[in-house]
Amino acid sequence: MSASRAILITGADGYLGSMVARVLLDRSDDQLILWVRSSGTAEFERKTETLKANLKLRPDEEKRLCFKTGDLTSEGCFDAIDAGTVGSIVHSAAVTRFNVDAETAQSVNVQGTRRVIDFAKKCRGLARLCQVSSVYASGMRAGLVAEQPASEEYGFANHYEQSKWAAEQAIVHGGTDLPWSIVRVATIFADDASGHVTQHNAVHNTLKLLYYGLMSVVPGDTATPLYLITGDFAARAVAAVLNHRGDDGTVYHACYRRAECSTLGRFVDLAFETFEQDPGFKKRRILKPLYSDLQSFNVLSDAVTGFTDGITKQAVSSVSPFARQLFIDKDVENGNLRRVLADYEVPDAEQLVRLTCSYLCQTKWGRTEVAVNS
Repeated sequence: MSASRAILITGADGYLGSMVARVLLDRSDDQLILWVRSSGTAEFERKTETLKANLKLRPDEEKRLCFKTGDLTSEGCFDAIDAGTVGSIVHSAAVTRFNVDAETAQSVNVQGTRRVIDFAKKCRGLARLCQVSSVYASGMRAGLVAEQPASEEYGFANHYEQSKWAAEQAIVHGGTDLPWSIVRVATIFADDASGHVTQHNAVHNTLKLLYYGLMSVVPGDTATPLYLITGDFAARAVAAVLNHRGDDGTVYHACYRRAECSTLGRFVDLAFETFEQDPGFKKRRILKPLYSDLQSFNVLSDAVTGFTDGITKQAVSSVSPFARQLFIDKDVENGNLRRVLADYEVPDAEQLVRLTCSYLCQTKWGRTEVAVNS
């Protein structure tokens, strides 16, 4: 890329955005425009300082960075950026909660993507627009999930999935004259193969409920594959796609192959085997959960909906937004990614579960700081 062109990363202060920035600092000499959402000067300055600290900048790296701010829900969110200076865009800004409401998902994930497309069209020297999506933009589709734009809807388990599908449609149909690529990222389970966890998501929250004996029933088919990856793998995948020239309009799956993943049943078994090594857990003699069919789980979910509070409601509501996916047998392709990611490496699935669950136990899900697996 020309020295006069920079890489714009939206959502640069987010988990994946910051990891992509770190990879690009390590593997290129490019200037980076790190765009973060903020409501004012004070929040912007606070986020900027936090991001600098998280990036663990080496000497002379800060001069390669330019920090900008805006809000994807507002017109002119990129007005502070000179389009003529942008050579590539990584759009990672999004609301990624499975329980996000429809209005927020639409305004941030869908309409926000349209604003990125509009800005990208002003960048006359644009070499790549890399849209970060999710493998669950495939919705409830079972069987082969190909690395190609989705041509139809199969229904969705939650508003997050639907919004990522709609954002992809915005790119495919609204960015026909742009050099776009879509990277569908699987669920990030740990930062790297050590099992260290920086950001917790629905999977970690579910494990926490199981560890404390607050969930006796798990929805899902024990044979369902779980596409869990590490954050460093996802970041390297995005960086590789960003730097790959040609193949405009290509979809890449940042995930491991089905044979390289664990199943739901094996995942739960491994988690409990690891939990049993914790004296506190072992003393409580907590039994492994029973598996529920979807209809029975829905009955349970409906029954606790009327509760104003309580552990049971919290447990069920934390799982229900993605419960239907635990019955869907997907075979997610990743040939396109393997073709461009030279250092494609996959940690042993069972070891990753053990190390991550061990880390979660030792840190009490982030409540204590313990140096493990270093």
